[in-house]
This record gives sequence, C-alpha cells and structure tokens, in this order.
Amino acid sequence: MQALARMMVALVLALMLITNPATAQDRGIEATISQQLEAFKADDFGAAFGFASPTIKNIFRTPENFGAMVKQGYPMVWRPGEVTFLEQREIAGNIWQKVQIVDGGGRVHILDYQMIQTPEGWQINGVQLLEQPDVAA
Repeated sequence: MQALARMMVALVLALMLITNPATAQDRGIEATISQQLEAFKADDFGAAFGFASPTIKNIFRTPENFGAMVKQGYPMVWRPGEVTFLEQREIAGNIWQKVQIVDGGGRVHILDYQMIQTPEGWQINGVQLLEQPDVAA
C-alpha cells in the first residue's frame, strides 16, 4: 500500500511538471494586461492608463491622450475579442509577454507587451504589433 501511495505522489508531481502551471510572475503579468483590456472595453481610459508604466504616462500625460492613441493605433486592443497569452520571455533584462488577440472581424494579431515591475505591481511599458508571417493557401 505504501508503494502505491508513493507512486501516486510521483505521478501527481510528474503531471504538475508536465503541465507547467503559470508562475506568480506569469499570473501577475497576465492579470495586468487582462485588466487593462477590460478597461479599454469599458472605455475607462483612466483605469487603462493606470496600468501603464511611468514612462508611458509621461509620454501621453492624460488618460484621454492615451485612449486616443490606443483607439487609433491599436484598435484590436481597444476592442479585443478573444485573448490568448502566449510565451513570456526575458530579452536583455526586459520581460516580454506575447499576446494573441482576435479582433471583432476575426483577424488575428500578435502583440508583444514589455512589462516592468514597480512598487504598484506589474505595469505595461510598451506594446509592439508583431508582423505575421504570410501563410500560403
């Protein structure tokens, strides 16, 4: 019976390693991006601006300016449909979170969010729209 219990514990541990649950950092970053996207959906640019880093806040100065930039330059972020978090990685000391957003028209967009840790928690320090490779039919 004891051998069966040890085997069950080993199996559970192996399954946990295989499924690779998100780390606290991953969850914090995903929560920050998700909350900002929800704020955009509600046209709450003040709340959305709150998830931006001090550098971004300094550039745009007001939630209204920030909201206008997002509406014009990143409509898929302003009105996201399906959101899927892809890989997270560190590049030259910076944390980047790749996110796939399907917009209301069904178009797929891949964005790269640069994240920074601040005393207030994770904040978004920039977003890049990535080029998608052409897919042959």
